Amino acid sequence: MDRLAGQRGPCHAGPEGRIFSAGIEVGDESDLCPVFAVAFSGCDLRCDFCNTGRESWDASAGSIPEGVEREALLGRIGRAWESGAVRSLMILGGEPTIHLASALELVAALPVGLPVVWKTNAHGTSESNALLEGVFDCWVADLKFGNDDCARRVARVENYCSTVHDNLRWAAGQTRLIVRHLLLPGHLECCWRPAAAWMAEHLPRVEVSLRTGFWPGWFSSRHPELKAPGRLSEAQEATRIGIEAGLRLIQ
Repeated sequence: MDRLAGQRGPCHAGPEGRIFSAGIEVGDESDLCPVFAVAFSGCDLRCDFCNTGRESWDASAGSIPEGVEREALLGRIGRAWESGAVRSLMILGGEPTIHLASALELVAALPVGLPVVWKTNAHGTSESNALLEGVFDCWVADLKFGNDDCARRVARVENYCSTVHDNLRWAAGQTRLIVRHLLLPGHLECCWRPAAAWMAEHLPRVEVSLRTGFWPGWFSSRHPELKAPGRLSEAQEATRIGIEAGLRLIQ
């Protein structure tokens, strides 16, 4: 796909990455927070439960960080790091992999010593992995589904599991990896249980962040089971499944 020639893939991204949000956040894993989160617009998946909604689906949202705007952003990041206001810098989206050149250019200009986290849907290619190797101190990677049928129905993506499993195994071999799973209501047995079993077998030492705070945003109402927030009983059962599988659950 030649973006310079005006061609667009499923993510609809152009040749230059756009940033729709940049600032300090505290909702990620505890030992990474506070983070200075830089969110690139657009994504190659179409998850109906997406918590950032329009910007994650619209690769034209936000602005291109160049010139004065880029220097201002780097200045904000540097001041936050030097003052002790943040522990790390997180590159996320949408999905940052679709803007790999822009994301890596930004990372190359960051202050020395600032830990940098790559937050990804883990749906990239082997070519993108090769360019990411050795760059980030930590990957926070989603394992959204435990089977291809749910991935196809809720996120409109084919062959989800094989792609993401391969990428998670690769990431675990080259950096610190935190696998994040958002517990979707009604998907305990079809998604979380097989995902937990797969990680127990293939990534037994990886850190697992089980997120139980689902709320029905964006197009969640397209799916009957996703019309209401997550239930406490499911969260408790999901935690039990993770513990029994021997996973390294973290907060």
